Amino acid sequence: MGTFDAEGNYTPRQITERDLPTTFADAIEGTMVELKDGQLVTGTVVKIDRDGVLLEFGYKTEGVIPTRELAIKNDVNPHDVVKLGEKVEALVLTLEDKEGRLVLSKKRAQYEKAWGEIEKKKEEEGVVHGTVIEVVKGGLIVDIGLRGFLPASLVELRRVRDLQPYIGMTIDAKIIELDRNRNNVVLSRRAFLEENQKETRDDFLNNLKSGEIRHGKISSVVAFGAFVDLGGMDGLIHVSELSWKHVEHPSQVVQIGDEVTVQVLDVDFSRERISLSLKATQQDPWQEFAGSHEVGQLVYGRVTKLVPFGAFVQVGDGIEGLVHISEMSAHHVESAEQVVAPGEELWVKIIDLDLARRRISISIKQAAEGGELAAEYQGQFDVDEHGNWVGGDDTEREAAWAEYYKEYGQPGEEGAAPAAPEAEQA
Repeated sequence: MGTFDAEGNYTPRQITERDLPTTFADAIEGTMVELKDGQLVTGTVVKIDRDGVLLEFGYKTEGVIPTRELAIKNDVNPHDVVKLGEKVEALVLTLEDKEGRLVLSKKRAQYEKAWGEIEKKKEEEGVVHGTVIEVVKGGLIVDIGLRGFLPASLVELRRVRDLQPYIGMTIDAKIIELDRNRNNVVLSRRAFLEENQKETRDDFLNNLKSGEIRHGKISSVVAFGAFVDLGGMDGLIHVSELSWKHVEHPSQVVQIGDEVTVQVLDVDFSRERISLSLKATQQDPWQEFAGSHEVGQLVYGRVTKLVPFGAFVQVGDGIEGLVHISEMSAHHVESAEQVVAPGEELWVKIIDLDLARRRISISIKQAAEGGELAAEYQGQFDVDEHGNWVGGDDTEREAAWAEYYKEYGQPGEEGAAPAAPEAEQA
């Protein structure tokens, strides 16, 4: 209609020239969308509920995206995926289902688009970005527009045991396998990390010298040793370099997470491997023993093993000496079993100390003849009237004998145990 001015005069609405390039019917026809299965359409989100999303496109054309077709991730909340008024691309699944609805899929439209991009990335040896959405047997599922599989062995530079913390994490990865027919995409985050950390690793290796002392943390324990995170790369402590003692398994010495001080033994630039030693940063028990003991001294030990030619006796922490069969007794001995038994404790005399060969020869026979006690025993033992080394605390010793006689009776009494042997001679 027209308008009225202040005085009440009416001015009719001006009739303008029709500016449509076609007829009104043609204009409406142009807004109509011709649909077919598998077609990609773009529309506006006009409704969201728990069952899915209503998408409007074309001229009064609506389609529904069921919740299961919204995202690659299962059991999603539609409100977390789309917003009202948002433009969304979807693929036509069914022109008319049993309820007469046009059914669409957002995730399959995303899937089709993603395949083209991923195939291009693979050709260019590029990197894909995605969010970890699921932990499955053997690895992770990453949303890269479709479901990409990331094996557990390729998540980090070293094997990861607990994959749960990666859920929700956005990662970069290289594509190492792609098969559209089998809908198979295999990713490697380790390849991405290795590629990006090569320069860092090179710098780290160039600044690492044999003989250096470094601090690190145990990152992995395996049958043949332990790996240490040095803050730039991992180095290996071989089981033989974990301790001066014999080690059955590395877990006897270190655990994952332990902080350690190690010495760099070798740096292999071509193979990017670092060899480390834990025992090199610790006191060598053989040197410690040799520095505090001399030939001719008496030491106390425990029989650990019998062999045809004698017996081994532990005389220090990680130190074993050999009693040759000829040094077991003043009398002829056919076998070590005639004199000692495994687990038995006794005094022995050091008759040879070879630090270079890490060998100690000891004698039971010569210990019986007496001698000077090693420094660690001095003040703890006295010599009795028979020349035997005995404990220095008479009160405790007498109390022990009293307990013995109380239980077994005095020697000579009827039913008493055989007389206790004299204190062991030095």
